[in-house]
Amino acid sequence: MNIITLTSDMGIKDFYLAAIKGAIYKAFPEANIVDISHFVTPFDIAQAAFILKNAYPDFPENSVHIISVDPESADGSHHIVVEHERQYFIGNDNGMFSLMFDEPPKKVWKLNPPKNLGSSSFPSKSVFVWAAAHLAQGGRPDEIGERIDGVSMRAAFHPVITPNLIKGIVIFIDGYGNVITNVSRSLFESTSKDRKYTIYFRGDSYGINEVSKSYNDVPPGEKMAIFGAGDFLEIAINRGVEGSGGGANKLFGLKLNDIIRIEFD
Repeated sequence: MNIITLTSDMGIKDFYLAAIKGAIYKAFPEANIVDISHFVTPFDIAQAAFILKNAYPDFPENSVHIISVDPESADGSHHIVVEHERQYFIGNDNGMFSLMFDEPPKKVWKLNPPKNLGSSSFPSKSVFVWAAAHLAQGGRPDEIGERIDGVSMRAAFHPVITPNLIKGIVIFIDGYGNVITNVSRSLFESTSKDRKYTIYFRGDSYGINEVSKSYNDVPPGEKMAIFGAGDFLEIAINRGVEGSGGGANKLFGLKLNDIIRIEFD
């Protein structure tokens, strides 16, 4: 299917994204370009990893993913291609790939691009497009890079767990203002063991004692907790979007890295 996806922190105001797409079509006119997101917080590799982690499983084998977030190699990092679950991921080895997968990827190549590719200050257009076009046309990663042992590691914040408590943090806020935590459904279920519980946020200012199965389980404008599309616990407002009262992040003043507590009876 010749799919090349793009994830970046570029937004759509400037010419950068169009230039990358133009370069892809010039190198590989049959490419099918899919935009995943271009509104990653600038240089936030954890946010980029979270978005890709939840998006790539729905793509077919041999899809190629360009990640243009903090793309310039520096401080010993280098540009790499990762093969994982028969898909390819291209980006800077800045710790992002260690956050993207449940296990550190084992098939990793350091890219060796030709010297005539163009500006080194815009590697997403030069190096990443060159590698993506090669792979999307059936080329092998070992033809454009050398195998290396693994990716650079970055520590992720894991929930704190005691017999009667899970303490997590906010890791993502989506376009609806839904507040997504790092508490997974599997962790919640293995800890709760069918006990009663209360989900606290903003200290003890707000509490929820039930996880809904769908957003419409509560009336419009009502706060709720739910395991969303990525199977992580969310704090949300049903139909609470801009112009209709606001999402959970604005109504409750929740921000990235804020603490969410789940206390069990």
